[in-house]
Amino acid sequence: MFKRSFRSKDRAGKAIKPVKKSYREHAKMKLQQKLDSPPIGSTLTSPIVTLIVGRDRRLFAAHEDVLSLSPFFTAALKGQFLESSAKKVELPDEEPEIFSCVLEYLYKGDYYPRLLFNKRLRTWELEDMQDPQSPYNGGRASTESTIYHTGVGGTLLKDTVVYCTAEKFGLEELKRLALRKQGLQSSISVDAILRSARFAYENTPETDSKLRAHYLALIIRSRKIFKRSGTMQMEMEIGGSRLFFDLFCAMANHLEDVIEIT
Repeated sequence: MFKRSFRSKDRAGKAIKPVKKSYREHAKMKLQQKLDSPPIGSTLTSPIVTLIVGRDRRLFAAHEDVLSLSPFFTAALKGQFLESSAKKVELPDEEPEIFSCVLEYLYKGDYYPRLLFNKRLRTWELEDMQDPQSPYNGGRASTESTIYHTGVGGTLLKDTVVYCTAEKFGLEELKRLALRKQGLQSSISVDAILRSARFAYENTPETDSKLRAHYLALIIRSRKIFKRSGTMQMEMEIGGSRLFFDLFCAMANHLEDVIEIT
């Protein structure tokens, strides 16, 4: 699938470092096809919209044509026949850190940490967040895979919140990106996983077959850990979510498959 031609100078000397291809290169091409304004990366001339985000009312600014890639913002801005400097959208229920990821995606086709393709291993991976001098992270230090969500009052998986926000804003490609990134995360506590799973169920439609299935598969694969978890027991006793009914159905189907094989 991946062909490479070797010249004589490739056979000796220093090893050639494998090139990592960024996911955003592909995503940017799709975004540019949707924009009627100049391509991403060039000077944008559409009106600037002020966005007031979260309980602390943090201010963001973005070009109207970039925001209009989202059906949500297209509808929100449709009736605002105002001077360009007066256009604004209030988003009191959004988390500023997550909204920053959405804006970064709309402008660049990805959000930090970027998704890179390792040609040598033929796998996707997140850019190295441990090296603050890495050319891929612009000197930014390592970030956590979870965030504190003020509306929930606890930590959630960052990519889950990005996915649910993309669902709200109608950004299907961002949903796929967030789900792929979440699949690369590891060493997440049981309580954060269960809290994130509950959040996912509360903020996605019943027709969602991606994020919800991801959590069901994760819990089933790690069932021994969850079985010993007091957090899992407490969550199940509290109930109030379709998560555990779906989990029961998934495990029953898994058991039937095992019985048929044996």
